Amino acid sequence: MGRLFGTDGVRGVANEGLTAELALGLSVSAAHVLAEVGSFEGHRPVAVVGRDPRASGEFLEAAVVAGLASAGVDVLRVGVLPTPAVAYLTGSLGADLGVMLSASHNPMPDNGIKFFAQGGHKLADELEDRIESLYREHGAGQSWARPTGSGVGRVRDYDEGFDNYVAHLVGVLPNRLDGLKVVIDGAHGAASRVSPEAFARAGAEVITLGTDPDGLNINDGCGSTHMQGLRAAVVEHEADFGVAHDGDADRCLAVDGQGEEIDGDQILAVLALAMKDAGRLRKDTVVATVMSNLGFKLAMAREGIEVLQTAVGDRYVLEEMKRGGYALGGEQSGHVIALDHATTGDGTLTGLMLAARVADTGKPLAELADVMERLPQVLINVRDVDKSRVDTSAELAAAVSDAERELGRTGRVLLRSSGTEPLVRVMVEAADKEQADSVAGRLADVVKSSLG
Repeated sequence: MGRLFGTDGVRGVANEGLTAELALGLSVSAAHVLAEVGSFEGHRPVAVVGRDPRASGEFLEAAVVAGLASAGVDVLRVGVLPTPAVAYLTGSLGADLGVMLSASHNPMPDNGIKFFAQGGHKLADELEDRIESLYREHGAGQSWARPTGSGVGRVRDYDEGFDNYVAHLVGVLPNRLDGLKVVIDGAHGAASRVSPEAFARAGAEVITLGTDPDGLNINDGCGSTHMQGLRAAVVEHEADFGVAHDGDADRCLAVDGQGEEIDGDQILAVLALAMKDAGRLRKDTVVATVMSNLGFKLAMAREGIEVLQTAVGDRYVLEEMKRGGYALGGEQSGHVIALDHATTGDGTLTGLMLAARVADTGKPLAELADVMERLPQVLINVRDVDKSRVDTSAELAAAVSDAERELGRTGRVLLRSSGTEPLVRVMVEAADKEQADSVAGRLADVVKSSLG
């Protein structure tokens, strides 16, 4: 049996791989493990529990709450709120742990469980492993202590969480958004109420789509994975720009006033310059992944900003930011972390910060995003190869060196092995799309011949 915890909690098809029994057991196990490591420090622990609008979130929430309360944890049930809201409330309320039920941008039948430690921070891998181990031991017949009487946890709804979180978002903005017209696509997800309310309180005129969740329509043809509707709405309403969230609203992509998409690299570039101008970009450094467009790195170098690159995944970006004390990091996918204000990627906060820059400068988003040129990026998946030999094949190494010499300073090659499949991803960037296509095709052939 494989590891339950992935890079972003436990995920699966709800009521199939991710059952009520699993949700309950993991919650009890988390309570016991955190008590063992001293996270509760001898006091009666409190947990914040939230979810996105998926229909399965209703029964999974009930299971999580039951598990925590049965282990003696008091529960504050905040209802449908974004993942970063649960993280924020866990920290601001001084709770001992947080639990978010969501499968992010995945289709509706999926769901997931993510735990947060004190302060709203993601659990360390070691703690996740201990939770999973204890859960499996219990499933094998080992029992755990159960409080009775007044020792069981109490459960109450914490409706104030919505207003507290929105007030936090608006309160961190450097300026108001008066005069801006913004279209918001909430993906029929966790930001459906939060994001429009936050933008409106900050002074923007708001037009919405994808903000009528019914439990079944999350991410269905809308949100950050389906931008067509947002592009059309921005043009139709002559809006200044639009923002799109995913199901749990930890990411944000944008559309400029002409209906052109603005990806996470461009958003990160705009925010990096805004923070540098304000003296808030610590060490004049931004953290990104190896998949960030080379155009982003070249633009930041031109503006005197260093780019530190990590493995793909917002968790690795966050780890590097914490290690080096950096204030801003993110991914091309729209996960942007402003560590002074959030412990995780926050799509609504990202959109608000982007809007604040537009309002402050008076420049259209398209002009601000032009600080970087997105170089053509070609990605080819080469399947059914021995990915373990990517770093040892002399033939492949020689082909990559030749390709990099051909591409020069404005191009690059990246080979990545899939974590679960027998494939290698060949990524080539170049100033010229035809050149990128040609080089990527040749390298894919070498990967197939040398590793096949």
